[in-house]
Amino acid sequence: MSRARRRPAKDASRRRMVPPPYSAIVDRPPLGWPDAARVAVWPMLAIEHFVWGTPGTAIQPLLVQHPEVANWAWRDYGNRVGVFRLAAFFDELKLPVTLLINSEMYRHAPTAVAAFPGAELVGHGRSNSERQGDLEEKMERLLIEETSAAIEKHSGRRPRGWLGPWISQSPVTPDLLQEAGYRYLLDWCHDDQPVWMKTRRGRILSVPYPQELNDIPQIVARKREGAEFADMIVDAFEVMHGECVQRPLVMGIALHPYIVGWPHRFKHLARALRHICRRADDRVWFTTSGQIADFVERLPAGTVP
Repeated sequence: MSRARRRPAKDASRRRMVPPPYSAIVDRPPLGWPDAARVAVWPMLAIEHFVWGTPGTAIQPLLVQHPEVANWAWRDYGNRVGVFRLAAFFDELKLPVTLLINSEMYRHAPTAVAAFPGAELVGHGRSNSERQGDLEEKMERLLIEETSAAIEKHSGRRPRGWLGPWISQSPVTPDLLQEAGYRYLLDWCHDDQPVWMKTRRGRILSVPYPQELNDIPQIVARKREGAEFADMIVDAFEVMHGECVQRPLVMGIALHPYIVGWPHRFKHLARALRHICRRADDRVWFTTSGQIADFVERLPAGTVP
């Protein structure tokens, strides 16, 4: 792994990231999904590597010690056990899945990645023990290239989408991703429909990613447990399934094997996803982030803000 260098303060001060301009969802041109579907449901799994001895995401503070055995082992359970429980379940339901993948997983837990043949692969950095937004521009560009090259080497497919490790961005992340050939990113959790973002050499699509239907914020940060998280998934689907007759929507579900891969939480996740599958009708499009991006790119100019 390349040695990461933090971005000097003076480097960041020369640029200002410009967020997507405001666009009210009720004011947009009509939008429709394939085959007249109205709500795009895309489940995703973050397949992550944490470097031993280095802090990472989703820390349980009361377990922090040196060496950090408890937190590291808790997360490693996801790659040893939880991921295979989830892979078997997604295969049972025949649900498409998007993998948000740290490229170091190919070296440290390749069997976990191989459990999802044919999945949409999204670049998610080298590991979740480094923040993308802390890097100098040239080192961030190297991070993106090394991640992309590793995924392409092992899967035969270069990733088209990106989610920063720790959902961390620098002022130039969208620019660097677009320049590296990426077509969409997931870090902007601000809408129920895709929107375009300007970059210094073009544009890149922002596909909705969930901060709320996400097991880290809900279970780790807010201390909700599996049953309540499952209820949230069901409730969100019911609301969006009803609302989508007015406008097409995107519903993502963000999952981590070291959280919902444990038996007591998996039971409730399975209940929620089975409910969605039973309730799914012609309005529901089970899909991946890449398929959403593919469809949007073919729409007439101006359809998506």
